[in-house]
Amino acid sequence: MQKAVVLCLLVALCSAAPSTRSHLPRPRLDGRIVGGEAVDISQYPWQLSLQKLGSHSCGASIISSTWALTAAHCIEGAFVNFVSLRAGTSTRGSGGTVYDAADGYYHGDYDSDTTDYDVGVIQIDGSFSFDSNVQAVSLGTTEPSAGTAVTITGWGALSSGGSSPIQLQAVTTSIVARASCNSAYGGEITQRMICAGEDEGGKDSCQGDSGGPLVEGSTQYGIVSWGRGCAEAGYPGVYSNVANLHSWITQVTGV
Repeated sequence: MQKAVVLCLLVALCSAAPSTRSHLPRPRLDGRIVGGEAVDISQYPWQLSLQKLGSHSCGASIISSTWALTAAHCIEGAFVNFVSLRAGTSTRGSGGTVYDAADGYYHGDYDSDTTDYDVGVIQIDGSFSFDSNVQAVSLGTTEPSAGTAVTITGWGALSSGGSSPIQLQAVTTSIVARASCNSAYGGEITQRMICAGEDEGGKDSCQGDSGGPLVEGSTQYGIVSWGRGCAEAGYPGVYSNVANLHSWITQVTGV
């Protein structure tokens, strides 16, 4: 049975305080793009800044005119009236349009210890105004194969412990086979997770990118979730598997 936890009805948006991008070794709640480059929002018009009390906290993506997709750990325990989404801007903290959250849910099987089922959705008050800088992303229904080139976008530090950029960043890397990723992480990779990165490291998401999209073209296959450090050799980034979690997303949002 598909389960959801309401982001604390009326007042609380069942969201979790941002954790760090490390699992035991590192969840990445604040995510940052490492090894990427500055891009314009028109190239990734589904990208959102998830804000708490007006400050950037996590990434998210537009999946319909009224719903956004993010990570469970970004919203678990959050109060819905403290959460908003900024759309249509390349600049962190300014520009675009800010939409208040009206409701939110995260998966009922989400486990903050293992970061399994790390998926959540937010319904906005009103609807997104679509234009060249604001568009919905398609959701993948099949898991991408190892070696597939994928792109991750977000705001945050450019290196572990570094400063955060104002401009939206993107990095392109490749899907890593689950068996290989599972070996790196000692068997912690479930069917609800996919991995991406380079053998030598250097390209990754990190704290601050959490909840943001991993895409191939205009189709989202992953949600920034966790990993060991940022862009470390031998430790790919770990992402929630959108294809595996698609039925839950559809059940809650209709998308």
